[in-house]
Amino acid sequence: MAQAPSQRTRVRRAPSRADYDRAAIDAILDEGLVAHLGFAIDGQPYVIPTLHARVGDTVYIHGSTASRAIRTLTAGAPACLTVTLTDGVVLARSAFHHSMNYRSVVVLGEARPVSAGEEMMVALRAFTEHIVPGRWDEVRAPNRKEVKATRVLAMTLDEASAKVRTGPPVDDDDDYALPVWAGEIPMRLQAAAPVADRRSMDGVAPTDTVRTWDPQRSRRRASV
Repeated sequence: MAQAPSQRTRVRRAPSRADYDRAAIDAILDEGLVAHLGFAIDGQPYVIPTLHARVGDTVYIHGSTASRAIRTLTAGAPACLTVTLTDGVVLARSAFHHSMNYRSVVVLGEARPVSAGEEMMVALRAFTEHIVPGRWDEVRAPNRKEVKATRVLAMTLDEASAKVRTGPPVDDDDDYALPVWAGEIPMRLQAAAPVADRRSMDGVAPTDTVRTWDPQRSRRRASV
């Protein structure tokens, strides 16, 4: 998509970094492990980290029955969901032009509550699969008490945009003559070896889904 889906989602600062293509938006949402949810209570703004998962054109947000944020958003308050991935630190020849290489998504709209039933189980499965693909089929499914204690909200991707920065620093022309190293320090999220719970049963080893878990799995799939 060459244009923003709405004026609210149009990237104004550095518009050349905007990406309104759904494939790019989906890839960032799918790779990100933590989202930040913005909303207001009695005129006071709040931003909280939360678990999210995308299923088609919907992003699900995980919460509990005791969450004030979930109760507020269930009542129809406007919401903003963001996901950011950091790919590198950009070092310029001047302090002013230091930056980061990143991929980010902003989703705007209202969140609707997901009632218990088929969609609730779809969302709960999506949360688990978003963390570790294949894990849902290896563990016990949520029971009735656990489902009752969980609140799930859903936001559509009708108003969503991505913003991406890549590449080297962009210095002022005169600064390229300075004897200062400039470039990028690439960054990636990397998993260490799994550490067993001390109460794990003897002889129960991590499955392939655990041993081969890659936090950048969605980006690797997209590049194939």
